[in-house]
Amino acid sequence: MIVTEIKVKDYRNAAERTITLAPERNAFVGANARGKTNLLEAVYFSGVGKSFRTPRDRELIKNDKDRAFISVTAEKDTGRETVRIVIDRAVNKCVAINDLPISRMSELMGVCPVVLFCPDGLKIVKDAPADRRRFMDISLCQISKAYFSALSQYDKILTSRNKLLKSGGANDNTLAPWDELLADVGAKIVKSRRGFVKSLVPIAAQYQEYLSDGREKLDLEYEGESGDTVEIIKAELLKRFTADKESDLRLKYTHSGPHKDDIGISVDGIDLRAFGSQGQQRTAALAMKLAELKLLTNVLGTSPVLLLDDVFSELDGVRRKKLLAALDGFQSIITATDDTDFEGFDINVVRI
Repeated sequence: MIVTEIKVKDYRNAAERTITLAPERNAFVGANARGKTNLLEAVYFSGVGKSFRTPRDRELIKNDKDRAFISVTAEKDTGRETVRIVIDRAVNKCVAINDLPISRMSELMGVCPVVLFCPDGLKIVKDAPADRRRFMDISLCQISKAYFSALSQYDKILTSRNKLLKSGGANDNTLAPWDELLADVGAKIVKSRRGFVKSLVPIAAQYQEYLSDGREKLDLEYEGESGDTVEIIKAELLKRFTADKESDLRLKYTHSGPHKDDIGISVDGIDLRAFGSQGQQRTAALAMKLAELKLLTNVLGTSPVLLLDDVFSELDGVRRKKLLAALDGFQSIITATDDTDFEGFDINVVRI
């Protein structure tokens, strides 16, 4: 997939802008606060239906306007796809694909796949498990509409179970149907995540070796209920809910399940989440993102666009060149304050 054109109107600080992209490396270059990241955010929004900077869509509308517009056009083997989004202050956002409005956000998943790496990307290594779960979920939602639906369903069931626990009316009988539903949907999520991480491991290890000049061996492991089939995982989840029931009733929330799972990240046997240096963490995060890009390409049969927001300022000169070389064959959009880092590479520079 190649994104050919980005259009925005009354979006963030942009009154109206149209940008044409090259098939491989692109750079949005300009001073800080000029709107480089805003344009990157618009492409991301067209891929997953939300911003990576705020959960409130209305913050994306230009201050003195009632609505904002995003249009992203991509060329694929199956033809041209255009995602158009209207964000309105008064009503919910409206999304259309090739001018046909969609009724469910799951229909957007995989139309314009994206992989994002930004300064917050280090969170997938050094911060809370929620950031690593989000990493898995965003990728898997773009791969599978069924996963997107299961995740949405799980969140609703979990919310209902927690409300019951907080109401004071929870007991073995009232919790049993919620436990069954949570285990049934949760097992599908765990199986998908475990398969995703297993597929990611060899690719991420290769990128870590490449970025570290062969000095570091990266390993990833999904940390959740065990089992190779949905049936076995469901049985294990039900056992865990039973074991945790006393603490759930006492503290009034659900202690276990996929919403508590994690990814173990280690280099040469050292847990990077707790003990890695910043350099090791940064390299591992980048290796995981490049592996995500390659894995999605393999699974989807088309390459996502890689969005690199202010990443070069976090890397030394050697790793910058290695990263640029690794982007051969993929489309990328990079934000930067100057273009001196791109010398020696064919890159489409857009002044912002």
